[in-house]
Amino acid sequence: MGAILTNLRNTVAAGFVLTLIIYILVRLFLGTGIGLDSAWWAFCLRWLHVISGIMWIGLLWYFNFVQIPNMGKIPDEQKPAIGKVIAPAALWWFRWGSMATIVTGLILAWMNGYLWDALSVGLTDNGSSTPIGIGMWLGIIMWINVWFGVWPNQRRALGIVDASSEEKAASAKTAMLFSRVNTLLSIPMLFFMVGMSHGGFA
Repeated sequence: MGAILTNLRNTVAAGFVLTLIIYILVRLFLGTGIGLDSAWWAFCLRWLHVISGIMWIGLLWYFNFVQIPNMGKIPDEQKPAIGKVIAPAALWWFRWGSMATIVTGLILAWMNGYLWDALSVGLTDNGSSTPIGIGMWLGIIMWINVWFGVWPNQRRALGIVDASSEEKAASAKTAMLFSRVNTLLSIPMLFFMVGMSHGGFA
């Protein structure tokens, strides 16, 4: 057990294996068979979309609710641990979490036949895809902000690429503002994403 829990990769892999085992046992108990049809694969893609979204938005909120507000309280001699170790690792998972969320979301919308209706914000289907379309466009804007706003500026601010001290300070502020825009957008984005499937627009 220690080999599983002391290694993050093993822990995550074990989580996926445990999920599969529980799923199979429940299906067998219910007498419904394993059920690996196209609907099951679409559900799995939705599950991966949600997992990716939790990684992305969780780290977005970590930055905005925990790291940024508390950086001023950290003694100067301890700040390099954040800037050189914690922040780059968190930003890696943050940006690739955003990429996985967008890719799985777009594939899911295509598989379920509402991609173009949603991207048109319901103009092609008398408005039935308007809520999910709003959520998708907010997510796409947030993804653009991550890859073309937060990340390039954080690379300069953290010294991953060469920049003067003035450029680092300006880039840190710009990255923070892009991050705050995404925090703002994440609230209606989640409302419209969840509301479409769970009664917010019934």
